[in-house]
Amino acid sequence: MNKVPMTVVGAEQLRKELEYLKFERRPQIAEAIGEARELGDLKENAEYHAAREEQGLCEARVRDIEGKLSNAQIIDVTKMTNTGRIIFGTTVTILNIDTDAEMTYRIVGEDEANIKENLISVTSPIARGLIGKNLDDEVSIDTPGGLTDYEITAVEYI
Repeated sequence: MNKVPMTVVGAEQLRKELEYLKFERRPQIAEAIGEARELGDLKENAEYHAAREEQGLCEARVRDIEGKLSNAQIIDVTKMTNTGRIIFGTTVTILNIDTDAEMTYRIVGEDEANIKENLISVTSPIARGLIGKNLDDEVSIDTPGGLTDYEITAVEYI
């Protein structure tokens, strides 16, 4: 299997979700199935079918998280020397050369990505264009809005 790159925070979030699903959500669903069974005929019992569907979704998510954690390659950039090179887990500030707009992103795994928190997936066009570049480099990145030129103004290993 392929290794799944993940930050320390991302791995901890997945572990917490897994714990919740196994020890809180599973018992809740089992209780709902039991209550629905008591209502009688299972063929026409909407509560029973909804609870069974919820159980299937929960178990699928448990398997997904367990698979990702078993193949996780946890990368902690805080323990690395900052060389100014952009790698997975670094926080990067870039300046759009055309508009002078400055943006700061942290490059994280796919499960951790959240654009509202400026966390971008390592597989996103911007992250792919930045990985391997260095502080003060100018890069042209093919984004959904077209080719955009950026200057890398800060690289932090935090």
